[in-house]
Amino acid sequence: MAISFLRGSGRIISQGDRAYKIWVGSLLALIAIGLFAYSFQGRQGLIATNLRDQVSWGFYVGNFTFLVGIAAAAVMLVIPAYVYDWGPIKEVAILGELLAISAIIMCLLFVLVDMGRPDRFLHIVPFLGSPNWPMSVMAWDALVLNIYLGVNLAVVVHILYTGFYGKAYNKKIVIPLVLFSIPMAVSIHTVTAFLYNGMAARPFWNASILAPRFIVSAFCSGPAVLLILFQVLRKRTGLPIKDEAIQKVAELMAYAMFLNLFLLGAELFKEYYSATEHLLYTQYFWSGIGTHTTLVKYAWSGLAASLIAFFIFLVPKWRRNMTLLNVGCGLIYFSVYIEKGMGLVIPGMTPDTLGEIYEYKPTLVEWGVTAGIYGIGFLVFTFLVKLAVPIMSGHFSAVEAEPATSAPGELSAEAH
Repeated sequence: MAISFLRGSGRIISQGDRAYKIWVGSLLALIAIGLFAYSFQGRQGLIATNLRDQVSWGFYVGNFTFLVGIAAAAVMLVIPAYVYDWGPIKEVAILGELLAISAIIMCLLFVLVDMGRPDRFLHIVPFLGSPNWPMSVMAWDALVLNIYLGVNLAVVVHILYTGFYGKAYNKKIVIPLVLFSIPMAVSIHTVTAFLYNGMAARPFWNASILAPRFIVSAFCSGPAVLLILFQVLRKRTGLPIKDEAIQKVAELMAYAMFLNLFLLGAELFKEYYSATEHLLYTQYFWSGIGTHTTLVKYAWSGLAASLIAFFIFLVPKWRRNMTLLNVGCGLIYFSVYIEKGMGLVIPGMTPDTLGEIYEYKPTLVEWGVTAGIYGIGFLVFTFLVKLAVPIMSGHFSAVEAEPATSAPGELSAEAH
């Protein structure tokens, strides 16, 4: 039985129309660029990047932090779908789990490339490698990320496998795993926050509010991706995704965006009102230090994007307008990417502990490696969606063999 499922899955993934093949070919090209850049970094060492003693975390860690939030956002679908048994979202909750799987794979790859040599990855793998266990927070982070990945994989494989054979999934298996994934989704971003705020020598990160900020910002950026995906799949494949599901996710995002802005305001008040020597790091991001103002334009553009998106999602009439909704999704994605990337990592290390200001910018090697990792993540997500959609819609099953051969052409480029 499993052989039939695997063969059919391979056929679904390998076939598609011209647009699908162009999309997959583009992702393979990105992966090739990434492999070339990573091989160069492997030969030269991390000196091929612009990471230095002053700024030892940069583009890779920023993307890792952002993608942990994307992975955690599956909870926004899981809670209303399985805790409250709300039908319109329950029908598409699996798409959030597919996104979580792809995001976690990218997260682990960003950790790998940031460490330099691949064998160093063993230093954070509990039980198999040689981590500083249990004191290493990075080892804990790797553990919860892998558990979360395993839980989502188990749920997705079970649902798709049973759906292929026309059976209902086993609630005794799926429901406990889905409910377990809720605290795991919170924990992956909480432990990631602990990586930062556990460093007493980095005052910009050394705040207990960081973990809540990570979680609420994750509930903004991840669902923004899902809302776009819902519309694409509904248009390209005819998958019955109700407007109710889209609007409920958008409403939940409005609450999350308010909390994210509130926590940001609370942090800025604390820094500027107390005006201790630790204010220097916040100033570097928001107003610059002397002539060092590289990040200022990103800080204010990210805040503006977040505010505009918040008002779009807050007003029911505006968020029901699909054009405005999509603009809001793009804005919130952009703002959280800045907040979790250059707005978090670089100011935390600038100035360094000796007061030196090193203006970090990613090199072409870093851009190339990053492009390759995103190419892998998007390719995994594309294949998973390409397989899941025909099973969900009944076009790919063991009972109906003929639709299984024709579905790829009908469901072309649904993840594009």
